[in-house]
Amino acid sequence: MKVKVIGIPVQDQEKALQFYTKKLGFIKKHDVPLCENNRWLTIVSKEEPDGVEVLLEPSPNHFEPSKTYQKALFEAGIPYTQFNVDNLQEEYERLIQLDVEFSMKPTEMGNVKIAILDDTCGNKIQLIEIIS
Repeated sequence: MKVKVIGIPVQDQEKALQFYTKKLGFIKKHDVPLCENNRWLTIVSKEEPDGVEVLLEPSPNHFEPSKTYQKALFEAGIPYTQFNVDNLQEEYERLIQLDVEFSMKPTEMGNVKIAILDDTCGNKIQLIEIIS
């Protein structure tokens, strides 16, 4: 068994696609129209184009528990997911130049460095560098 796709709920798929590709540097893998203006929209890492896909899943406006969960995580500052980076300080400085907002600057915690950003689509995302 292996992970092929993980989902992140986003409030606006097009806005999410622009943020994740233009700012975070992912590339679009699949973009298939579905019902009600929704899409099967996935992105992948440039470094691993055949790796795990991130589904930019429409946050369902008609399913209150999902909206409540996403909003509660965001308001508590809890990241929805995390992405690994090789050099967190460099990535932080690059993203700051692109006007990405961080709720936590790079911070060392044991054998990792973490930072938390706002994806502009309803989620906090944690970036992590393992510094062994």
